[in-house]
Amino acid sequence: MNIILTGYRCTGKTSTGRRLSARLGRPLFDTDDLILHRTGRTVEEIVAAGGWPAFRDAERAVIRNLSLLDGGIIATGGGALLDPRNVEYLRNNGLFIWLVADAATIAGRLEKDQASGNRRPSLSGKPVEQEVQEILAQREPIYRGIADLTIDTASRGVEEVTTAICRRLPAQAPRAEWNAHRKEG
Repeated sequence: MNIILTGYRCTGKTSTGRRLSARLGRPLFDTDDLILHRTGRTVEEIVAAGGWPAFRDAERAVIRNLSLLDGGIIATGGGALLDPRNVEYLRNNGLFIWLVADAATIAGRLEKDQASGNRRPSLSGKPVEQEVQEILAQREPIYRGIADLTIDTASRGVEEVTTAICRRLPAQAPRAEWNAHRKEG
């Protein structure tokens, strides 16, 4: 069974994935990193050349391949699960952990992230905080409907988020038992 980390940008999917990988001894697969490796282009370069649809096509191909693996930790891009095919691919052998944060926290992290040079292209061309609020409003119902477990990352560091996940991961539990643990943490 794969552990799939999902959620909006800058909610800690990659950082938490790294920590979970070290703690659980499972390999980490970051979809954005795999897209870069496969295409030789960053998210920003793919979007600039072919728009978001070109990026989503590359993302879907990577996710389809990852869905065939077992025992990994998969950190998805923030919009990966908007495509029902990606959800279907991953659902067959995965437990979805939704990492959440409020819009103000995400906007602050995005601005800090962009200032450090780790560029994330705008989804709408609007100011960061406005974009985050609007996109979150659209995506939250999708994330919520997919999530097996929800962890709020707004006021927690990576180690705290990782510990919260590990405490709530049932050891090799079937999906029915996992779903009993879905309350927000």
